[in-house]
Amino acid sequence: MAGWSNHTGLAIGLPIDNIDTDQLIPARFMSASRAEGYGDYLLHDMRRNQDGSLDESFPLNTNVKTSVVIAGRNFGSGSSREAAVYALADAGVRAVIAPSFGDIFSANSVNNGLLPATVSEKIYEQIIHIIGANAVELTINLETATVSLEGVEFAFFIDPSWQMKLIKGWDDIDLTLEHAAEITGFRQNRIQTAEWAWPSLVD
Repeated sequence: MAGWSNHTGLAIGLPIDNIDTDQLIPARFMSASRAEGYGDYLLHDMRRNQDGSLDESFPLNTNVKTSVVIAGRNFGSGSSREAAVYALADAGVRAVIAPSFGDIFSANSVNNGLLPATVSEKIYEQIIHIIGANAVELTINLETATVSLEGVEFAFFIDPSWQMKLIKGWDDIDLTLEHAAEITGFRQNRIQTAEWAWPSLVD
């Protein structure tokens, strides 16, 4: 996974609360191969009319080059399916900004290079007001945990360990190896100070 520190792209507002993982990618598409790409399945049912045609008023349909989504509260709640993140990533989305996220969805996002940026309710309302029904260019700085649009800068929250993983392109193993020296030191000290905890080796 490639790391990243800055991203500039088009952002759209999707001010809908409680968009869950089954809405992000309906279960009936879960048997599809990831090699085919999951982008077309992203919010499949929400983006379509009852006859199956695309709803031209839905933000993602009118702005196909969107790379940042400003979403409502509790985004990514529901089941733990990682395919929900695949659908976003395969559709070109690099970040979702929202007041709150499903916990497992957030972890899956970071592990796939997608930023779940948490903002306060006040900042969320300000960003949604600026964007309105348009697609607005927005810049994310992961180093400073800020978002800039229309000349205004806003702060977002990201767990420091997740921030490091995204910037460096690390997975959980890489993050653990960052502490390899401390882990080795602890092990050596433990062997010396608690011999009873280590089984005898028999040839």
